[in-house]
Amino acid sequence: MEQNVRNKVVSAVIGNTLEWYDFLIYGFLATTIAKLFFPEKNELTSLLLALGTFGVGFLMRPVGGILIGYYADKHGRKSALLLIIGIMTLAVSMIAFAPTAASIGIAAPILIVISRLLQGFATGGEYASSTAFVIEAAPDDKKGLYGSWQFFGQCFAILLGSSVAAAVNHFMSPETLNSWGWRIPFILGLLICPVGLWIRSRLDENESYLQSKAEVTDSHAQIKQTVKQSIREIILSMGLTVSATASVYVVLVNTPTYVHTKLGLDMGSALFIQALAVMIMMFIIPVSGMLSDHFGRKPVLMTGLLILLLTALPLYHFVIAAPSLTRLLFMQFVLCVGIAIMFGPSPAAISEQFNILGRTTSMSIAYNMAVMLFGGFAPFIVTWLSSAMDLAAPGYYLMFGVIVGIFAVLNMRETSPRLWRKKSNLKQISPSV
Repeated sequence: MEQNVRNKVVSAVIGNTLEWYDFLIYGFLATTIAKLFFPEKNELTSLLLALGTFGVGFLMRPVGGILIGYYADKHGRKSALLLIIGIMTLAVSMIAFAPTAASIGIAAPILIVISRLLQGFATGGEYASSTAFVIEAAPDDKKGLYGSWQFFGQCFAILLGSSVAAAVNHFMSPETLNSWGWRIPFILGLLICPVGLWIRSRLDENESYLQSKAEVTDSHAQIKQTVKQSIREIILSMGLTVSATASVYVVLVNTPTYVHTKLGLDMGSALFIQALAVMIMMFIIPVSGMLSDHFGRKPVLMTGLLILLLTALPLYHFVIAAPSLTRLLFMQFVLCVGIAIMFGPSPAAISEQFNILGRTTSMSIAYNMAVMLFGGFAPFIVTWLSSAMDLAAPGYYLMFGVIVGIFAVLNMRETSPRLWRKKSNLKQISPSV
């Protein structure tokens, strides 16, 4: 039984990793894509257009999240996961083989926008569907640990994407990169899509989902009821997701572009430092998830959030005062430790707020609304604010997201089953003491 559960978790996380690599690689190559598909006389305008298109993909995430989330509740997590990776394959192929603006003019950026909309639609259903699948497969006392592998997979996707982007930037001349080298990371993503399809086709649906569906005569009504009765939980889950998504897109996705364009640091070196920081996160996330099974989700979540709240702004000012790769490495190390501690318990903490039938729909609403509003356009916003107002804008933006997350965690239900048992045992013992 335990081996079967592990196989399900590994399969789901591998597919999740491939999915996120395909979505995020665009952000790592934003400066190159800006030149080829959004050529403008002003380089900042060109970059803002490219980053804006990165954000456009997030406009479709709530739509994709709700539709695919409902599909996953109605027809099963496995069916939804297969649908998602199929759509992503189509979107990545459009980018990988898209003619540039020099070849087809205005049609080039339009093609990129359409592909990003498709990617946003697919990714909108990914987190909730795959997380629900993993949490429902996990043993009751290990849901924090098993759920944490979801963010481990996303971090591995960031590591893979930043490493590939760093490699093409380092080993290719600017002429080669702009000519055809930029397509290689997307083609790699396209080649691994069939692997994800094969992995997910071998998954079995979880018994807990099948049992929940069998217990109701009208699954549509039950899904609707769960969502309607979970408005408070959706809002709080959205709040926690605001802090997570602000952290990802400010600290992990935007930092290489930020330090290169604003502080003059080498892009290849910045991407390498990013890879080191993400590797640190990958070690901490499972430990953090495991600790949440023993001590509760909320104490671990609060620890990570407080680290970010207290260090974000001082660290950005520290790097801005004397830009260097050493200072950048220190900043990324500290921030990524805080993010990793927060990430570990998050999948379990959010998914356990909802009933099984209606879970993916509710999670999709919370997750994708937060990501659309505070994540997708974060690189665009902080790039514009850094130019117009303050170079430390990313630090302020990150602090805002963290404060929202702290408020959400303080008001969420504690869902660690071991903590419940400890409280139950205390209640049973106390009368005889």
